[in-house]
Amino acid sequence: MTMNLKNRPLLLAATLGLVLLAGCASMQKMLKNAFQKPRLTFKTARLSQASLSDATVDLVYQIENPNPLGLSLASIDYAFFVEDKQVVAGTPPKGLNIAARGKSDLTFPANVKFADIAPVVTTFLNKDSARYKAQGSLGIQTPIGVLKFPLSHEGVFEVPKIPQVQFEAPRITNVTLQGATVEFPLTVKNRNSFPLPVAGISGGLKVAGASVGNLNTGDLGLLEPGGTKQVTLPLTINFLSAVSAVNALRSGGSAQVKWDGKLVSGGQNVPLDVSQLLNFRR
Repeated sequence: MTMNLKNRPLLLAATLGLVLLAGCASMQKMLKNAFQKPRLTFKTARLSQASLSDATVDLVYQIENPNPLGLSLASIDYAFFVEDKQVVAGTPPKGLNIAARGKSDLTFPANVKFADIAPVVTTFLNKDSARYKAQGSLGIQTPIGVLKFPLSHEGVFEVPKIPQVQFEAPRITNVTLQGATVEFPLTVKNRNSFPLPVAGISGGLKVAGASVGNLNTGDLGLLEPGGTKQVTLPLTINFLSAVSAVNALRSGGSAQVKWDGKLVSGGQNVPLDVSQLLNFRR
């Protein structure tokens, strides 16, 4: 009888443990049946920043959580490739909260340096688009454990285009026996659907085959999508160094103008060759 009294607490604890285990199993089963699996879909690919040296490609996924409780990111395994070459890619922070009964955007940024994709950057810039591929998986912490979702997606993004550079009719503002001062109006057009920085355009100028000096725009700042920027570049030309251009410069007339130089964007120098037949006016 003494032995039975001593064992009674142990028997009671064991019985309570079995009841709790059965209750936990039932609760887990109820949670599993009540929980609705979230849905992950690809939303868009966009360029958030771009220059002629590199671009940030954002892949945006959307996760829909139909449950009445919030979830969080538990793990991320992600890789990004451009033209079959892997580039540095970022991810949303782990632990990021996913709203209850709503949709949340998850952004995966990748910085693409064009020099890492092609040995000659200008060759790459002549492409209309570039192929990309994303792969990996996303782990979401839920009441029933971590659920894995694939991040695989393939597509193309727009490659930044070199701006269009064009002279308008030059204006002769001053003529002396020794030379003339000429204003060269220049129009720079952004041919892209996104903003593009242009740090400057510079190079040697020829008029009617004669080297007459150098033109430099200075920093042109950020060109808006499809936008243009106009600048006027004054240049004093010595007649002795531009004998073939004297007639056009003294009294006005047509002459071939050639500008050999470079355009700088995002630290990348791009060769520039502008050649036009222009009418010099006074």
